[in-house]
Amino acid sequence: MAVIDLAIDVTVNLAAKSPLIIGLLFGGQSGEHDVSITSARAIAAALTQNPRYQVQAFYIQRNGIWRSPDISQQVLDRGSALAESEILTNAAFFLPMEVQQVDLWFPVLHGPNGEDGTVQGLLQLMHKPYVGNGVLAAAVGMDKIAMKAIFANAGLPQVKYVSLNRWQWQQDQSAWTEHIEATLGYPCFVKPSNLGSSVGISKVRDRQQLKEAIASATSYDPRIIIEQGVTAREIECAVLGNEQPQASAIGEITFSSDFYDYETKYTAGMANLIIPSQLPDHVTQAVQSMAVKAFQTVAGAGLARVDFFYVESTGTVLINEINTFPGFTALSMYPKLWEYSGIPFTELCDRLIELALEKH
Repeated sequence: MAVIDLAIDVTVNLAAKSPLIIGLLFGGQSGEHDVSITSARAIAAALTQNPRYQVQAFYIQRNGIWRSPDISQQVLDRGSALAESEILTNAAFFLPMEVQQVDLWFPVLHGPNGEDGTVQGLLQLMHKPYVGNGVLAAAVGMDKIAMKAIFANAGLPQVKYVSLNRWQWQQDQSAWTEHIEATLGYPCFVKPSNLGSSVGISKVRDRQQLKEAIASATSYDPRIIIEQGVTAREIECAVLGNEQPQASAIGEITFSSDFYDYETKYTAGMANLIIPSQLPDHVTQAVQSMAVKAFQTVAGAGLARVDFFYVESTGTVLINEINTFPGFTALSMYPKLWEYSGIPFTELCDRLIELALEKH
């Protein structure tokens, strides 16, 4: 196999280069594989409207194998993952030779092994600019325990929580159960620390459900987090920028299910996006300020969506999490928030590329 040269060409002024070859990286190994394809299709459609860009597609199969641009473009065109008969099963990891042609990477990956800093580290080693957050922000954004610790250190208010690992739980389930009940009470939510898409999350109301939920969560990740349940509105804010980020208008998610689980999130008609959310002005300003602070606290770059709980009965705003590469379909909350705030989808993609060049 030929050696891929990933050396830096410092003589090239990418800001002035035309066409700029954009490596659109999508698919991946997480449960949000199909969402990634849909997001990438929307971004590709926007980028191809600008003659300055030439899109080069790179699809990552569910088993982690990268595919060549011709196969990747076929996946984009039809908008669905490869069939079993089309999947390469070679266990060896390799990069297609066409990666050498890429001027700037646009990773459209959601969840573990894509949004957690691993791919960002690889792109960093290629010495090419790439859209979005770096290794630190991506890793922190995916790991709930690390994220909450950093937010707490920054003074950002959160729901009460308890973190533990599978070994600790197995050593003394009774003591941990009593500690969780005394600290959080019921209902509470049990979550894997490092997983996306609401996978493995359970709402529990008693001791038996708590034990079952912990067994479920630790089957996905040996590190878990248990959060106090609160009656609150689900509020979201989009952030755009590098060192001087801006916050968008505020959106709200409403749903009729018990909580915002995987089925509710990805089943059409089960959740509604409200833009703008009807909040008092001082609450809107507080959310926007906290969103920017959270972004800067994790050393964010490019984009993020920051999610909050608004406890209306007390007027309290609590930060829930930061999503360092949110859904990016034309109907997703992140681009819709910016569209309402005056930046349409195509312009948003351009801005992200400009920010990637600026960061590089």
